[in-house]
Amino acid sequence: MSDRSHSPGRPWRVAVLRGGPSAEREVSLAGGRAVAAAVRSLGHLVTEGDIGPDDLSALDVPADIIFPVLHGRFGEDGHLQKILEERGLAFVGSGSEASRISIDKDASKRKWRAAGLPTAPWVIAGSDSDPALGHLDPPLVVKPLAEGSSIGVTLCDTAAELKAAVRQAVSSFGRAMVEKRLDGPELTVGILGHDPLPVIQVRPAAGWYDYSAKYERNDTDYLVDPAIDGTTCQAVQQLAVKAFEVLGCRHLSRVDFIVDRQTGPQLLEINTLPGFTDHSLLPKAAAHTGIPFPRLVEMLLEMAWASSGG
Repeated sequence: MSDRSHSPGRPWRVAVLRGGPSAEREVSLAGGRAVAAAVRSLGHLVTEGDIGPDDLSALDVPADIIFPVLHGRFGEDGHLQKILEERGLAFVGSGSEASRISIDKDASKRKWRAAGLPTAPWVIAGSDSDPALGHLDPPLVVKPLAEGSSIGVTLCDTAAELKAAVRQAVSSFGRAMVEKRLDGPELTVGILGHDPLPVIQVRPAAGWYDYSAKYERNDTDYLVDPAIDGTTCQAVQQLAVKAFEVLGCRHLSRVDFIVDRQTGPQLLEINTLPGFTDHSLLPKAAAHTGIPFPRLVEMLLEMAWASSGG
């Protein structure tokens, strides 16, 4: 239910949605708590609701704006967004079609490639004997098509490791994306509105940037304005905006890259509902530009309200 009688000068009723059914549920719950606290600090009225495909009761509470802090299946893949659109609700984040394409690594990379944007070579495998696997040589990365937070990702240096990783990914997720492993610094660029935030280099203390490095360890370095030449940083920011716009995204996203030592910046993936925990990178980048967390939340509420015609 939505009521357009409120104006930006008055408190909004904001429903913060968190939790959900995906593997990133715990991250979502933490981010939802942070967003709800920020909305309260701004003087708005807040309800918090856990939501899933079998329980939409959180949407029965009257609200002016929905703020989904959900990741992965249902919350970020266009399903929830379609429901919100059908109900005529104002909400933060991309619409259903952009969300559906963006969470699918294969679909988003196809769109980027068609637009001439650089992204690493990849194939999709339905089994560990799929002929497509013969098109790429190790080192490779095996990924599920629609999971975030590095869940289900395996690095493979040999054909035997590749076969085992694909078998596991197909068993768990149905299909696997096999991507050429790139060699170079990992960068991420947040998008706010249609503007790029500062480039952040992600440098895990050990191994690679897996789930533990993202959310559980405290020794991952996040270098805002890293020691990478300005031309490369500017190119990555411009690429991030193009990647965002090609997919039809709105309000916010985070675009991940590796600057390969041979081929230059290469798009990895886009997150249309990036994290809002104390480890999360879009809030870090916004803070570096002088946008504190509550103001970031307020800007997103304003964008949602404007998009709804409020």
